Amino acid sequence: MKKILMLGGSYFQIVAIKMAKELGYHVITCDYLPDNPGHKFADEYHNISTTDMEAVLELAKQLKIDGIVAYASDPSAPAAAYVAEKLGLPGNPYESVHILTHKDRYREFLRDNDFACPRAISATSSNEFREKAKSLNYPFVIKPIDSSGSKGVTVIRNETQMSEAIELAFSYSRDKVVIAEEYVEKDGYQIAGDGFVKDGKLAFRYFANEHFDITVNGIVPIGESFPYIGTKEVQDKVHNEIQRLLDALNMKNGALNFDIRIGTDGRIQIMEVGPRNGGNLIPEVTAMATGVDMVKYTILAAMGEPLDGLEDSKPNGYYSSYIIHATEPGKFKNVHVEPWVAERIVAKDIWKKQGDDIKAFSGSDQTLGTCIIKFDSNDQMLDFMDNDSKYVWIEYES
Repeated sequence: MKKILMLGGSYFQIVAIKMAKELGYHVITCDYLPDNPGHKFADEYHNISTTDMEAVLELAKQLKIDGIVAYASDPSAPAAAYVAEKLGLPGNPYESVHILTHKDRYREFLRDNDFACPRAISATSSNEFREKAKSLNYPFVIKPIDSSGSKGVTVIRNETQMSEAIELAFSYSRDKVVIAEEYVEKDGYQIAGDGFVKDGKLAFRYFANEHFDITVNGIVPIGESFPYIGTKEVQDKVHNEIQRLLDALNMKNGALNFDIRIGTDGRIQIMEVGPRNGGNLIPEVTAMATGVDMVKYTILAAMGEPLDGLEDSKPNGYYSSYIIHATEPGKFKNVHVEPWVAERIVAKDIWKKQGDDIKAFSGSDQTLGTCIIKFDSNDQMLDFMDNDSKYVWIEYES
């Protein structure tokens, strides 16, 4: 039986672990959190940090694995690429994956290859940051270079907000490097979604509208709605820019996650391309709407199997992935969902139980649960996603 090493065992990674089992592989998980729920679905678990590349490499050698996956995880993606490259397993170039998962290097790459890019600076100390930030125009975004799930990210509009934002960003950076970039005003919805590169070509992509809760912080996505409402012309232009990026990075096979803005100047800003599947149930929604199961293709690609049938497919219906979240801290009691929404939920998972302490939503680590909703129309879907607090809210214990 072939062996596959899955980096991580969080809620969002369970679907990939189960798929690897379903495809008949011996599934090994590893991370530094033995209580993560995904590990119970694996054949074996090892307590090794997914960001410790040398330790993961040694484990992979000992276990004689046939493939490695960092599903829905930017921090783990470099380790997966590093191990695959060292052991001659299927994967993308380590250097390219490192660029895509380190925001300072990614911004440099965009500038060097003539992509639209916000002006940005990076620093390894607060004093260096403050000095370099004088070259930026407000508002700008402060973030760690190597975190994910919008953790440690703040939009600041004046100098009085800077100290707290710098401290927060450094606290989430493993490499202790922080970046600031001028805020890109968007025209319409931010473009989210996933894609898949096959033999160097963007063989499949399914774009979404990204939604934020401005009552919390307006930075962390609360979900995505599918399909993206932009014109075919806009989507084709975005597709071509992504392909140009893939060519420059020599990306070969695997999943991609997108965060893209059309600026008010009309330029396509590829804010981030994650070299992995998206979280927030994006692959699950994509499979429901298009029939293309990117989770399955991720496992097959990692194991060097043929990717037959991977091609663009016309979507059917209106779907949203929705992140259940709190707008203020307290003790969790229940989630209230309006009846018309509840009857349209096709998948739901609550991560918290009554009495648990919860926080206001400031990063993916404060997720209370997830659901997938199928709507009757595009207007109904966008109304819910843009006004979600009217239809879903958290009940707190007294």
